[in-house]
Amino acid sequence: MPIVAVAIGAVVAIIVLIIIFKAIWRVAEPNEALIISGLGAKAHNRDTAESLGFKITTGKGTMVLPGFQTCRRLSLDTRVSGLEVTCVTSQGIKVHVRGVVIYKVGDDFSSIANAARRFLDQQKMMDDKTHQLFAGHLRSIVGNLTVEDLLRDRDRLTNQVRTSSADEMGKLGLVVDSLQIQDIEDEVGYIDNLGKPNSAAVASAARIAEAQRNQEATQAEQMAEQANAAQIRDTEIKKREYQGQVDQAAAEARQQVIMKETKNAELEADRREKALEAEVRKPADAKAYERVTLAEAERKAAVAQAQAEAEATKINGQAEAEATRMKGIAEAEAIKARADALAENQEAVIAQQLAEQWPQIVEAGAGVFGNVDNMVVLNGAEGVEDMLAKALTLGGTGLGVARQLLSTMNGQRSADAPAGNGKLVPVESDPDTK
Repeated sequence: MPIVAVAIGAVVAIIVLIIIFKAIWRVAEPNEALIISGLGAKAHNRDTAESLGFKITTGKGTMVLPGFQTCRRLSLDTRVSGLEVTCVTSQGIKVHVRGVVIYKVGDDFSSIANAARRFLDQQKMMDDKTHQLFAGHLRSIVGNLTVEDLLRDRDRLTNQVRTSSADEMGKLGLVVDSLQIQDIEDEVGYIDNLGKPNSAAVASAARIAEAQRNQEATQAEQMAEQANAAQIRDTEIKKREYQGQVDQAAAEARQQVIMKETKNAELEADRREKALEAEVRKPADAKAYERVTLAEAERKAAVAQAQAEAEATKINGQAEAEATRMKGIAEAEAIKARADALAENQEAVIAQQLAEQWPQIVEAGAGVFGNVDNMVVLNGAEGVEDMLAKALTLGGTGLGVARQLLSTMNGQRSADAPAGNGKLVPVESDPDTK
């Protein structure tokens, strides 16, 4: 229990201290000054070493004893006061001047002290008093100037007003940040009339300048049009040159294409000609050559056949002549042989009969040549004679065979029959008839 009481007492004491601290501690904001007056609230002005009956605190905190001291705040913010003053110039012309004054309480202790003494409880009246101060100085200064001076040099007017009011503003603890004269007007139109000659001159100069500008603009436009026309002309020329180059390139390209196509056509024609040569012409030439060769062979064969036929005809003629001759010889020999045969034996009779049939035998031997369509004679007339001799030899051979048969028959008869006058005696054949 004592510990809890002690803890509660400590907490209460801390809370009481915090409340007391907050009650007695005041902090000045950056845009304000604390003016503390009362028991013990005395300070020295750091700028003038003047003893003040109050204490000024800026930018920090200070202790204020409630009931013994009073703390009030003086704003250091910027203020704006409008000026609208009717003045009379040195020419007696009434003008209305409008402007604006931007001011504030000075940051030094002297300015804060002066402002605190004059505006601490009347800060809302600060703008009205500032307006009256500047209005008085403005009327005083404008009264010594002409309208032309006011219009010609407003900065001079502004500087004079700020300079003449600086001491009084300092005594009030105020500092002017900016003073601007915005407008100056008159009731009789003096300023307007004052500006008319200049306006006319300016208007004339403006018209002249405008005319000159128009003329220059026209000239510039003409020059621009000429330059544009020249540019267009150059562009067209370049386009035509480029188009000509393009056309030339296209023509060359077409020429190249035509040349390639022509070359391809020539190659195709050569290929077709070669194909025609290989597929048609050479076979046709071969066939033609074959036909010519066959025709030549047939012609030669025909010639050879004609020659053979002629030779055969010749041989036949010779054979016939020889046959006729032989026939005559044979007939003569036959007659002689018949006579001998009749005189000697039967063999003579047979020989005679064979001799009588000798032309038919020769004709049968020569008939072999008549069945030959084409005959090729290798050794000419000698071959024909050899062939004829062989044919005739066949006849002689037949005669020899007949003789052998007759001898055989005579031998058999002699074996079977007795000998007598009718005995047959073999007669050797004539070597010339074999």
